[in-house]
Order: sequence, then structure tokens, then C-alpha cells
Amino acid sequence: MKHLLIFTAAIAAVALMAACTGKKGGDKAAEQRDSTYTNVEHPDWSRNAVIYEVNLRQYTDSGTLAQFDAQIPRLKELGVDILWFMPVYPISEDGRKGTLGSYYAVKDYTDVNPEFGTLDDFKATVGKIHDAGMKVILDWVPNHSGRDNRWVTEHPDWYAKDENGNMYGPYDWTDVYKFDYSNPGLRKAMTDAFKFWLQEVGVDGFRCDVAMEVPIDYWDELRPQLQEIKPDLFMLAEASKAELQKNGFDMGYNWPMKDLFNEIASTSGQRSYVENGATEPRKLAVRHAADIDSLLASQAEEYPKDTYMMNMITNHDLNSWEGTEFDRYGNLTDAFAVLSYTLPGMPLIYTGQETGMNRAFAFFEKDKAPEWEPRNEYFTFYQKLNDMKHREKALAAGTAGGEMQRYATTSADLYAFSREKDGSEVFVIVNLGAEPQTVEFTGEKPDMAGLKDVFTGEAATLPATLAPGAYLLATK
Repeated sequence: MKHLLIFTAAIAAVALMAACTGKKGGDKAAEQRDSTYTNVEHPDWSRNAVIYEVNLRQYTDSGTLAQFDAQIPRLKELGVDILWFMPVYPISEDGRKGTLGSYYAVKDYTDVNPEFGTLDDFKATVGKIHDAGMKVILDWVPNHSGRDNRWVTEHPDWYAKDENGNMYGPYDWTDVYKFDYSNPGLRKAMTDAFKFWLQEVGVDGFRCDVAMEVPIDYWDELRPQLQEIKPDLFMLAEASKAELQKNGFDMGYNWPMKDLFNEIASTSGQRSYVENGATEPRKLAVRHAADIDSLLASQAEEYPKDTYMMNMITNHDLNSWEGTEFDRYGNLTDAFAVLSYTLPGMPLIYTGQETGMNRAFAFFEKDKAPEWEPRNEYFTFYQKLNDMKHREKALAAGTAGGEMQRYATTSADLYAFSREKDGSEVFVIVNLGAEPQTVEFTGEKPDMAGLKDVFTGEAATLPATLAPGAYLLATK
């Protein structure tokens, strides 16, 4: 853990405009928005939230809801706010991959996979999570269903057809059939299924799988209907598509930032993940820490103002198919985790990430659960980051947070910035290169006065050098 090496910091930042409350109806700030802003009104509770992805099948020895419930107090203590459950629905048998199949081959949109328990069990779990002060969003699969979903036989016109008139699955997803959203009947049935989980189970929103493959106008017409039921609804798109976040979604995947992190790690010689059939890691584009600026600038130009991006160092797809965070980032892993919390957006923690788990989960089989106890330095690391995220107004998502002020250095591998908002100050500097770097600023130097190390609580001071993967993090 690099926080055992150096944590320190400083800050000087410029303030951003006042934020809208995000509640239905909004306030004067919301009324003053122009067409460059998202029309989505984010719930207040989402601004400084941390999202946590639950891989229920692999979470415990049994993989059941009943055994998962015992982990709710630990997750509350960790400091996460939104529990995103990977799909909990029954899984199709026709074309099933592996022994247990893919979560994303849905057989029934209004029931629970008996592997996990019953619908009543899930209702009880949602209630316990709410009692603990956390939210629940469900992974939703709107682009395709399993091949033996009853809609296949009852409503074959709801499915896309190939040139031979046959249903098909996109990509190499041979266990599913793709929907045809030109059919009004499908749209109504899908919307009704969404509503079921809000009305009958009380979930707080949805993470929508491959949201970019579903027509944007469907999302635009869906959200108001769901928000009538749940005014503080939260919607996450598994997509990096700006148009989706104009009217439909609170947050999208920051896939471009993940790709850039991978490229920086590859450039620094840290990427060790070897793809199937390869003999050595694939070489990626040459990128350095300073390239983060270009990506942030392009996203600010492309996306509506006040949208959220979900930052991550791992998730279920990355863990199972692209290597663990340690495979991809090596000794830069913790530095990238710090950036996932301090760059604009919302940070994600995936099942096992808070234990430092360095193995990939099987996707279609039951695998060994992470070792939750005893809690180690990774739990403490993420717990402190979560506390910081909650405490610092400067780190609020969207326009509620503070603007970034960059501090240029003599090294393209150092990335230093501060964020400030209403007396909240955060300073970050990381070394994402392969060599130790001298901390030498070419322009304005950060002011360290009054700043404390996030991890030690001691007064923060700038180091003369930073080792590869080392970082400094401080707040007032």
C-alpha cells in the first residue's frame, strides 16, 4: 500500500458555480440552468456518494441473500452509499454458458434467481440495506433477454431478426436474443418491469446494461415515468455516451478514463495482464499522467453540465475479462484508486476490492468468496477514502463540487491538482511514471497551510521527490 510511503498535501483552487439540489422541483439554481445542462435532477444523497458493486453469486460461500445480509453492517462501516446488485433475476437455460450461466441472460424480469433466494428474501435484503442508511440499485438488462424468456414465444415480434428472419444475440452473446425497440409493446412491457421493482420491492434505481444499444428516446420517455414513482431515482448507464445523460441518466461509465489509466500503466511498464492466447501483455498507446487533462477537457466539452461520470479501477467485466486492477496497474494501483475518488465524478468499489483481492472471479460458475475477515489495510484505505468523499464538499459530483486547479510540474508523469468548494479543500499529487520524480513546479505552487494528511491526520508537507506509484493526499 503506497499510503505507507508518503501522504501529504496542499491546495489552492477556484470555486465552481452553486449546485442544484437535485430534488424533484429543484431550487433557484436549477431554474437558472440553460440548454448546456443536463435535464436530470440528481438526488441530494448522490452528490458525495460512493457506489459499491455486489457480485452476489461470489459474495459468500453459499451465494445467497441470507448469507449476504450478514455483510450489510460491514459495508456500512466501510462507508459505501449505493449497493449496485448485479442481476438477481432467474437465468435462462437455453444456450446457457457454463454451469450457472450469465447473470445477463434474463429468464424473468420480475422474479429472483432461486440460486440466491426468493423475491421475499430480496425485499427483506433491500429493507435491511435501507435501514442501514444505504441505497439499492438493480442491474437491468434492457437490450436482450435469455433465449427461453417467455417473451420469446409469447411475443416474438418484440425481438430483432437477422436477414434470415431469426432471432440473434449481439456480439458473441449466444445465450441471449436482442430486442427490437421499434415495437411499442416491448417498450410498455419493459417499462412495466422497471416499475415493478420500484413499486413492489422499493429499489432506488437501476444500472442499465449496454445502455447505448437501446434507443435514446426510450430512456428519455422512461425516466419521467419512473420518477413519478421514485422522485429521487438514480440511473446509471453502462455507456460513455453524452446523449444518454441529457434526459435519462444521472451517471455514465467513465470507460475512456479507464482506458487512459491502462495506457499510462502500460507506458510505465506496469501492465502485466496477458490476454488469452498471447504470450506477453499487449502494448497500448503511449500515454502519461498529463494526458488526463486532455480527456477531462474533451469530456467537459462533450457532456451536458452537471452530469456524473463513474470512475473505477475495476468492476465485474474488468476483473473477469481484462485482469485484476493489480494485473493492469501494478504498483500504480493505489494511486489510480486515489484519482478515482478525487477526479470529478463518483468512485466505484467492486466486490473484493476492499480486501485487495488479486484474482479474477469465474463468470459462469460458483467461485470462492473473498476473505472478508480479518479486515486488512485495504479496508482501512478505502474506508478513509470514503470518509473523505463524504466529508469534502469539493469532491461532490457534478457542478456541486469544486473545479480542478492544476499545478504544472517539470514531469509529465506527475499529476497534481486541487479542488475547493465552500471552505473544503483537497490536494492530490501522484507519480504515474516508471521512475522517481522530483516535485518541481513550473508555475504556481500549492499552498500547504492548514492541510492535513488524509491517512495520518498530521500536517501535510510537499515531498522533494515521489517514488513510482507514490502519492500525496490532503484536506483541511
